[in-house]
Amino acid sequence: MRAVTRVIGELCLPVGLVLLLFYAYLLWGTSAETEREQRVLQRRLGEVFGRHDGHAGPGPGLGAVRLGDALALLRIPRLGAHYRFAVVEGVGPAELRKGPGHYPGTALPGQLGNFVLSGHRTTYAAPFNRIDELRRGDDIVVDARDARYTYEVARKEVVDPGEVDVVDPVPDHPGRRPTTAMMTMTTCHPEFSAAQRLIVQSVLVRREERHH
Repeated sequence: MRAVTRVIGELCLPVGLVLLLFYAYLLWGTSAETEREQRVLQRRLGEVFGRHDGHAGPGPGLGAVRLGDALALLRIPRLGAHYRFAVVEGVGPAELRKGPGHYPGTALPGQLGNFVLSGHRTTYAAPFNRIDELRRGDDIVVDARDARYTYEVARKEVVDPGEVDVVDPVPDHPGRRPTTAMMTMTTCHPEFSAAQRLIVQSVLVRREERHH
């Protein structure tokens, strides 16, 4: 019996080490991958912003961003001066490995309707890990190709994954024509679980033209 116990213990040690390394990769390895992607995406956005003259209306190709390409730069002052993520087009696994993703078919930054974003909460740099800290009235800044848009947090709630009405053009009112520009951020809830979804909804309060 002691021999069996010793063998089991010796087997458990490498299995435990493998699991530890796996979780270390999920938390830190995936973050390093996303941070590399973000450096590239943010540099490309900076080049796009630098070419825009700030007077010609929406920049060329504003609505024609390909899946995985950078759409806008997201900043949330409540989460710190260094919080900035390039938002990519698309919410598939490949896109969300790069950063928060924009649901194709939902409104673009500043447009009437619902600008919907999804992001990881615990892996791949966890861009939405702390959005539960946001409070009503907090600013969320979106630098798009044509302008800078500031949204103001209006509500925060936890919903079941099947409650898709929160991403409708008018949240919770399917089929209603939008008259307001909104933004909805979604992520898993609680951390390390996909049992529910945490959503933060904001309303557009300011648009600033982009100038050189």
